[in-house]
Amino acid sequence: MKGLRSVPKILKINNISGYKASLLFNNGESRIIDFEKLFREVFKLKEGKTGFELLNDVEKFKQIKIINNSIGWENIGTYGKDINGNDVFYPYDLDPIVLYKNSVSDDERNIVVGMMIKHARKEIGLTQEELAKKSGTSKHYISRIENNKSDIELMTLKKIVEAGLGRTLNIQIN
Repeated sequence: MKGLRSVPKILKINNISGYKASLLFNNGESRIIDFEKLFREVFKLKEGKTGFELLNDVEKFKQIKIINNSIGWENIGTYGKDINGNDVFYPYDLDPIVLYKNSVSDDERNIVVGMMIKHARKEIGLTQEELAKKSGTSKHYISRIENNKSDIELMTLKKIVEAGLGRTLNIQIN
């Protein structure tokens, strides 16, 4: 999948298992974050620091929520003053850039169109150049798609699959 073009945002929590969470980012990629490792090794959370209690209470951790397109906990945070001097509670939330950089691809959830195209192309004995010519694209573009270095528009995918590979494109939403 193509890298980030803008600041990463979290759109959805796919699932949580223990201290690991699969998150859907705004680039369409699902990534897994091991929060226990993040808290211990990256943030080096110690007793008395905001968020430390999450390491000792998985039930508190599981109250994770999307807060302003990042991840946080409304049940943990700090108190401060707003511009008018009023007491305000600030939930504990994490920088989405840090989350993205400290995560790994969730291969079970990510779409592997490039690998499917490459497999089908090799199965019928076409080179990238031949597939590109048949589908009206370039060899460079086919290579980028097969190596998950570029996104693909639906109509271009249809051309590659139907004109280039001679197959039928079926899309299913579960």
